[in-house]
Amino acid sequence: MTAKPITGVYAALLTPRGEDQTIDLEALKNLVQFLMRHGVTSYAINGATGEFCLTTPAELQSILATVKQATNGCAEILCGVGAAGTQLAIELAAVAEAEAVKGLLLPMPYFFPYQQEDLDLFSRAVAASTSLPILLYNLPQFTSGLEKETVLKLVQDVPNILGIKDSSGSIEILSHLTRHAPDACRMVGNDSALAPALQQGVCDGVVSGVACVLPEAILALYSERRNFASASFGNAAHRLDEFIDQLNHFPTPWGLKFIAETRGLFKPHFAQPVTAHRLEQSEALTAWFASWAPALVPAISNAR
Repeated sequence: MTAKPITGVYAALLTPRGEDQTIDLEALKNLVQFLMRHGVTSYAINGATGEFCLTTPAELQSILATVKQATNGCAEILCGVGAAGTQLAIELAAVAEAEAVKGLLLPMPYFFPYQQEDLDLFSRAVAASTSLPILLYNLPQFTSGLEKETVLKLVQDVPNILGIKDSSGSIEILSHLTRHAPDACRMVGNDSALAPALQQGVCDGVVSGVACVLPEAILALYSERRNFASASFGNAAHRLDEFIDQLNHFPTPWGLKFIAETRGLFKPHFAQPVTAHRLEQSEALTAWFASWAPALVPAISNAR
């Protein structure tokens, strides 16, 4: 078995925006530099955590250029090309290829439900448009879910489809690839599935939204992957579960942005109005986080 090209911990980046909803490139740069200081140099851009449904091709180019500049070109970047249809996905892939990313994350078309044969043809069409390596991106919460037979066939048939980022929360597809296509890249995309996937040896790494604002938690768990029966692995998995339980009160990017503010990273803005009740919930979240991990909260944080 040859070394796999996509492995390890990738932080799924948030897309900070200003009050006018333009990309806050300075906040994005600060976020990346924060992650670099914690030892994270691999990033997934424009996935669900990055709210890909809001991103235009021009914005994507600007995001990619900013991350490359912030890391002096040393980052490994996976770029999401999620779209409602084939043509926009191909256009986004061309932007990513022009910026020389490491690979693409290909979600299935969103909004309408599609059959597996539709997803198969869509994936083949996008893959044929680019020379970049591709990970299929299984996101059944927001798009038509991929079935394990469809994934296996695409990995076996299409040379530049190397594997999957599975954000379903299940490890069924990862396990199926492990048995039938052991050279495929198997990336966990849902943080709640990371510990089980590591315990069962069915993943090569993780694309983690939690790692964007709490890299300590993901790195602690991943570093113990070969000692999954140890107390340190169990403690790290428990801490991660506690954090995810709190995030689950919100759309994931919202919760992560509130934590980003608590850590002094950037002031969050949202694509739609935030109710008073949601703000109360966010205050409860940030108060919980400050008591759960007091060492990670700056003494003076940005006022909301």
